[in-house]
Amino acid sequence: MRDPYLDELKRDFDNYTNNLKKLKKKLLKADSPQEQGKIIKQIDKIAKQMENNQKQSIKVTKSRLKELKKKSKKHSKN
Repeated sequence: MRDPYLDELKRDFDNYTNNLKKLKKKLLKADSPQEQGKIIKQIDKIAKQMENNQKQSIKVTKSRLKELKKKSKKHSKN
């Protein structure tokens, strides 16, 4: 299903994934516990954003599917 909003959510999710990869590398190189703590907080924040992104994507997909069903029922009645 092609949908501009869903495509945007997908791009955002891909960006989150790339940021997580960068932070993982940064975490492995971090020397101090304080620096590691900051990186872990950033990772947690991105993980929450990803979770919200996925929830929103599911809601939108379900909504779009309902719209398609309604449209197909209207067209089949005519």
